Amino acid sequence: MKLFGLNGKDIGIDLGTANMLVSLKGKGIIINEPSVVAIDKRTGNIVATGAEAKEMLGRTPETIRAVRPLKDGVIADFTATQLMLKNVIAKVSKRYNVGRPRIVVGVPSGITEVEERAVEESVMQAGAKEVYLIEEPMAAAIGANLDVSEPSGSIIVDIGGGTTEVAVISLGGVVVSYSLRTAGDELDDDIVSYIKKEMNLAIGETTAEEIKKQIGCALPLMTEMSMEIRGRDLTTGLPKNITINSSQIQEAVSESVNEIIEIVKTTLEKTPPELASDIMEKGIVLAGGGALIKNLDKLLSQKTGMPVFVAEEPLNCVVKGTEKTLEDLDRLKTVLINSRKRR
Repeated sequence: MKLFGLNGKDIGIDLGTANMLVSLKGKGIIINEPSVVAIDKRTGNIVATGAEAKEMLGRTPETIRAVRPLKDGVIADFTATQLMLKNVIAKVSKRYNVGRPRIVVGVPSGITEVEERAVEESVMQAGAKEVYLIEEPMAAAIGANLDVSEPSGSIIVDIGGGTTEVAVISLGGVVVSYSLRTAGDELDDDIVSYIKKEMNLAIGETTAEEIKKQIGCALPLMTEMSMEIRGRDLTTGLPKNITINSSQIQEAVSESVNEIIEIVKTTLEKTPPELASDIMEKGIVLAGGGALIKNLDKLLSQKTGMPVFVAEEPLNCVVKGTEKTLEDLDRLKTVLINSRKRR
């Protein structure tokens, strides 16, 4: 524990495409809000972040820009990301009297060195003393209580907002990993397109996300579910209410769900035989918001012939993993991407 003080002032961040979660060592998760920021175009200052800014998406006047600064798990808008991080770190510092914290950030496994540097720079400029990066699937595995330092194989499938990360982990390292830019956001887009095409109704992303959460499924449900939604009728241009059911949503998202299953199968095919037999025994662990899609575990189990488990609190696995890494840094130093750069 020499690297990190014991005063509980170290921060773990899951910099997700859809949500940003922050945990403080010893306190657990202290911030969980949408990765959205609203900026005043005239002054460049932040108007709102998180849930408040998300409410503004698609509803802002010309002077305000509401953006999701991360796309497909990586920084798409550097300035907005920096402002968002600065705002969040300032909030935490003020509320919990944190000085210049040491920060561990979960990043996608497919991240390039340029993107890595962009994250490091944003976090440093937001006031960090030191920044460590950890691959999201590794953080998710640690957060899902898998013993990553054991010499036996585990497989984690982390379905976030922007990316699906599949990784086989053994001896504190990622043996095989794939990152797919089909995840939660893509499923929302599928629902928007389906409703537009099949029902001639235009709906927004927020409505699509609500539909996915409430009645989205990967296999038919025992009892069909339905919900009423409101959108704009594309023929008349006027608001209209319609009812949709879970089997329609299953059809809408089936292509993207199959892409996720295919990437899991590809990862398994590339896994060394010794580790494959460990995985056969332990099964596949699902994490991330996508793990909550009804019957996805059943479908994945059918297609791979392996047991599939949904992690406890799948949405929090990555941020919990960053917190556990902070608590046991000496043992888990090998899992950090850039610990070798900063000793």
